[in-house]
Parts: sequence; structure tokens; C-alpha cells
Amino acid sequence: MQSPATRGALALAVLAMSLTMAGCASMGGVAPQAKQTDPATLDVGAAVRAADRDAGWPAADWWRAYRDPQLDAWIAAAEAGNPTLAAAQARVRGADALARAAHAAELPELNGSLQLDRQHWADNPVYYGPGPLADTTTWNNAGVLSLSYHLDLWGKDKNSTEKALDTAHAAAADARAAHLELEVNVVRAYIDLSKNYALLDLAHQTYDQQHALADLAHKRLQAGLGTQLEVSQAESTLPDYQRQIDSYEEAIELARHQLAALAGKGPGAGDAIKRPTLTLGAPAGLPSTIPAELLGHRPDVVAARWLVDAQARGIDVAKAAFYPNIDLVGTLGGVAVGPVFTDFLRAMNGEWTAGPALSLPIFEGGRLRAQLGATTAGYDIAVDQYNQTIVGALKSVADGVVRIRSLDTQKRDAARSVAATRRTYELSREGFRRGLTDYVNVLLAQSALLRAQQTAATIDADRLAAHASLMAALGGGVERGDDVPGKPAPDGNASDGKAPAAAALSASPTPAATPVAQAQ
Repeated sequence: MQSPATRGALALAVLAMSLTMAGCASMGGVAPQAKQTDPATLDVGAAVRAADRDAGWPAADWWRAYRDPQLDAWIAAAEAGNPTLAAAQARVRGADALARAAHAAELPELNGSLQLDRQHWADNPVYYGPGPLADTTTWNNAGVLSLSYHLDLWGKDKNSTEKALDTAHAAAADARAAHLELEVNVVRAYIDLSKNYALLDLAHQTYDQQHALADLAHKRLQAGLGTQLEVSQAESTLPDYQRQIDSYEEAIELARHQLAALAGKGPGAGDAIKRPTLTLGAPAGLPSTIPAELLGHRPDVVAARWLVDAQARGIDVAKAAFYPNIDLVGTLGGVAVGPVFTDFLRAMNGEWTAGPALSLPIFEGGRLRAQLGATTAGYDIAVDQYNQTIVGALKSVADGVVRIRSLDTQKRDAARSVAATRRTYELSREGFRRGLTDYVNVLLAQSALLRAQQTAATIDADRLAAHASLMAALGGGVERGDDVPGKPAPDGNASDGKAPAAAALSASPTPAATPVAQAQ
């Protein structure tokens, strides 16, 4: 025969198991639907497959391929003073602090409380009646230590910590992405500055040529060989060429202001920037491990992967909420009311409690199921964003290769155009000087030469900018850090839609030096 206490305990255990099973069953039908894209299944395109495979991954200081010490110094200044980058780093610190706070839930918690009260008791028989405390003054003191420890049987606390850690890793990857974006923005602004200097030179050169032609037209008119119309035609273009000079000088000042702002400085700091000397002769080469290793080199892809893992951990947290919470709790302390201040510290006034505390969701109106549904939807969103990031990353690489190869061809074509139009201009100018042709031919030839020279300068700048874009598309030399762990992501299974364990991100190999040629 079982005692009533034994039967009661057994009934309670059966009830708890039944409710636990019911809670588990209520999760049925709520699961993620999105699946992560395997990069190996994506066609990288003919441009990527045909690219030179000996270039290697970009170096961490990829911009040094431009061989401009002033650019190197200005990027260092921007990295030290840019407010946006500082804000990204602050977000990393905040995410790391939240991860440490989440980890604290896995540890025992010990709290203490102390109450020290001095009280005078009224001599009022209505409230207290006759007794030893009537019309007396006592110390009402209490000191208690309370200990609690959550038995994380279902992994809620552990997965909450892992989710916070994954979110911190994503924040660190986002900070690296902001770092890379800052580098690229500085390089592009610096390239624009260089281009405007080149266009300013062309404007000055054209203005000087036109001024010389106007002088020649005056001499021809004085010698009786020319007409007033030719003089007017030669002088009419001078104001427009002067306007171009003014506009390029304005653009140079604005570019300096932009560089100063990127470095977190006032506009006046840009006044010290001298004319750039950057040049580049690198081919549009790619490493041989695209697209597989691109996932570990692109900060935005790395961040997207961490967010997927964080959402997967969130599903485990939401599932654990369906199960009972069991805590081990205990208190130790003393309570006393008396005339002596230290009465509560005596052994006779001590008390303690110890035992488990259980809480179980029985009826919550579908709240837990709705929370699980929202968490799985968040996982689907993270996976879809990750897939889109992969597609965008491969597109940016392919676009960069196509752009650079096209600009290489355009550069050669522009050089031939400049040579041809310069020859035409020189012939027309000489013919005008000798009186063999009129000024209209000179004007047309000069305009064609200026357009060809401006196009060539723009193509040179575009190629430098395209190189920077390609370096960014390849990840810009991501370095291994504390936010790139040597552990796999949480395991999942096909039933709940979680991704399988992701391979640990390896350190980036030392890239081959980008070939450059110093050519003015």
C-alpha cells in the first residue's frame, strides 16, 4: 500500500508530465520556411570565370596600391576621427555588454537585504493590548541572504546567451563593414579630387591655347590677312573656358571639404591637402576561391550569417518557454524585535528556507505560440536577407570585373582619340596661322581635342574608382578578430528549418601584392 503522500506526489508528477507534453504538442505546425542558399549553386558568370586567378584576396591596406602617401595618411586620420565609425564601434561595445548580461542569467544569483528600524510602540490597548512592547522603544532589524539558481533544463538561458553573442558578432561585422565603407568613400573622394585637378589642367591649357589663337587673330587682322569675325570668334570662347576653370577650382575645394568631413574634422583641415599623385596599373584579377571564401571575406555577408544564427537561437529560446521553469531557492537570515541593536544576529533569531520553485504555463491564451511564430518569421527574414546579401555580393564582384575590363579598353580607345584630335588641332592651327583655313576649323578641332582629353581623364579616374569598388566587393581585406569565432554555429534540423552547423570562419590568407605601375 502506498501512503497518501506518495500517491499525491505521483499524481503531481503525472500531471506535470502531461502538461509538459501538452505544451510541447502545442508547438506543432510552427516552423521556419526559408532555407539558406548554397553559394556553390550560384552561377558566378563568365566575367568572373575568365578573370585572372593570380591576384589573391585584397590586403587589409588595399588602398596602398595607389602609391600615394597623402592618401594613406588621410585614411588613417579618417579611421581615427570619423563619427560614424566611432558610433559603429560603440554599438559593438553595447552588444558585447548585452551578451555579458545574458550570460549572467546562467549563473547563481545571491542577494542580500538589511533592514534597520528604530520604533516606539504606542501604549494603546485598542491596537496592541497590554504587553511587553506597550510604550517601549525597540530595534526592528532583519538581515537576509537569498540564493537562487535556475535549472536550465531546456536550454533557455544558454540559448539566450548564444543569441546575444551572435548578435554581438554581427555588430562587430557591421563595424568592419562601416570601416570598409569609410575607406572606400575616402578613396573615391580622393580620386574625384585628382580628377578635378586633371580637368583643371586641361581647362588652363585650353584657355592658354585659345588666348594664343585670339592674339594670332589680332595679328592677322592687323596684317590684312584676317577679319574682325575671326577675332570675335576667337575671343568669344575665352569667358566659357574661364568659367570651366572656376568650376573645377570649386570642385577641388568641395572635395577637400568632403575629405575633411570624412576624417571628422572641420572644412579648414582640407586646405592642407595637396594635389594627389595616385596612379594604378593593376589588372582586374580575382582569387581562385570565389564564391566559397567570399562568405568569410565580405563583412556584410559575415554579419548576415551571424544574424541567422542569432535568430536560430531565438527559436530555441521561444520553444523553451513552453516548458516548466524550475529554480532552486534558499534564504538565510535573522529577524528580531527588541531593545538591543544586535538581537537579529543571534542564533536563536536565525531562520532559513530551501527548496525548489516550479512555474508552468498552463493557459496563456496562445501567447507562447504567437511568440514562437514571430521568432520563426524573424528567422525566415534573416535567411532571406542573407541569401540576398550573397547574391548582391557576387553581383558586385562580377560588375567590378566587367567595369574594370571595359575601362581598360576605353582607356586605350581614349588615348587614340586624344592623339588623333591633337594632330587635327595642330594641323588646323598651323593652317590658320598661314592663312590656308578659316578659324571655324580651328574651333571645331580645339573643341574635339578638349572633349577627348576630358574623356581620357574621366576614364582614368573611373578606373581608379572601379578598382576601389572591386576591393570593397571582395571584402577589403577582412582580418580575423574576436568576432570571428573558432566554433560552429548552433546545430539545427530539417524539421524546424534551422541551418546546419556553419563552418568556422578561417583567417584570411595573406593576399598577393596588387601589381601597380607608376606611370604619369
